[in-house]
Amino acid sequence: MMFQSWQQLLFMHWRVPIEQLRSVVPAPLIVDECEGSAWVGLTPFRVVDLRARLMPPLPGVSTFPEMNLRTYVRHGNRSGVYFFTLEAGSSAAVIGARLLYFLPYHRARMRVRPYGDWIDYRSSRERDRVEFFGRYRPNGPIFNARPGTLEYFLTERYALFSVLSRRRVLRADIHHVPWPLQVAEAHVDVNTVPEAYGLDVSGQQPLLHYADRQDTLVWAPVMT
Repeated sequence: MMFQSWQQLLFMHWRVPIEQLRSVVPAPLIVDECEGSAWVGLTPFRVVDLRARLMPPLPGVSTFPEMNLRTYVRHGNRSGVYFFTLEAGSSAAVIGARLLYFLPYHRARMRVRPYGDWIDYRSSRERDRVEFFGRYRPNGPIFNARPGTLEYFLTERYALFSVLSRRRVLRADIHHVPWPLQVAEAHVDVNTVPEAYGLDVSGQQPLLHYADRQDTLVWAPVMT
């Protein structure tokens, strides 16, 4: 259905007790676990050249910042991603994703710019107190996660789910090559995003990975 290039992406992951996630992940999704824990991730990045199939990118609406807060779930025989929120710097992207995929997109004030060899990233919905201010950069060689590792569990996800009711779940399949990951470092000044969605990650140092670019194909959603 569409093409997206995800660029300058940071994966921030924290362990979360599965009981905490069960209270905020809707049935019938099953929270996935790895190394004895459930996980939540925050991913700031840039969407570049978003376009519908067989169409060129539309000037002014195809490139914008995006950030999501997510966890990892299973439904039926498929594993994938469940989003608590997706912040975007494009009103058109927010409207389109809500209408087509029933995803919890929100318009935010966002800015991404270079800061030396760092990426300075800012996202804010002040009214809802959902804010992230920080900078990050890669700090290691590129590698692909091996099946069975925690990195593979957290990144190699090829479906996303949205829940309409206890009996109605939408799944959208995605396709890309294995993630070109690098170990990363970050300095975060403000991050109220997990707390705003009932998730306590205080006192933890996040697991950090960076990917400079991932070209992705997204299929139309189907009812499962």
